[in-house]
Amino acid sequence: MTDFIQLVQDRRSANNFLPDQPIKREELNEIFELVKLAPSAFNLQHTNYIAVTDKEIKGKLKDAANGQYKVYSSSAVIIVLGDKQAYHQAPDIYEGLKMLGILNEQEYRHMVDDTTSFYESRGEGFHRDEAIRNGSLSAMLFMLAAKEKGLDTCPMIGFDSEAVKHILHIDEQHEVVMMIALGKEKVVSRRPRGYRKPVNEFVTFV
Repeated sequence: MTDFIQLVQDRRSANNFLPDQPIKREELNEIFELVKLAPSAFNLQHTNYIAVTDKEIKGKLKDAANGQYKVYSSSAVIIVLGDKQAYHQAPDIYEGLKMLGILNEQEYRHMVDDTTSFYESRGEGFHRDEAIRNGSLSAMLFMLAAKEKGLDTCPMIGFDSEAVKHILHIDEQHEVVMMIALGKEKVVSRRPRGYRKPVNEFVTFV
């Protein structure tokens, strides 16, 4: 438990990264192997990721992010996507439960129908909210998993999402939830941690 507490306390939003610190795909895969365990509503696993390490594409993303240099100097830029139509995957995702004998055919059909009708009855606004909610849950786990691997991150919303979609050919089914710059923080330029409210200012007990 102490290790987890230390991990949470050590995680910071890095505003400056050491340049020329390449990251291997194997290292990213190790992080994503943990990220896939993130919770998601109805286990629909709404979140998709695009990991950008190509310098030319990072340069374009820097422009889309109002010229923020950390996008370019980072080892990778992680684009977090939420699938607004994730509920359509319910039959495939729940199929494994049927194959393992956890669900019979009737239970499987009932589970698929319940999930599908739940989403279809709530409309497009809810689908977008769900994409962002579940994408945010996954993204937080990504940042903690990255820190556990000795990497630093900075979650970002200061970018033109339409420009990002154009650069990376992202379709309208997916919402760009956030951008995460990933790499080794340039610690010498770190600013003090921002003010944090005391617990009694953001928690109400009833």
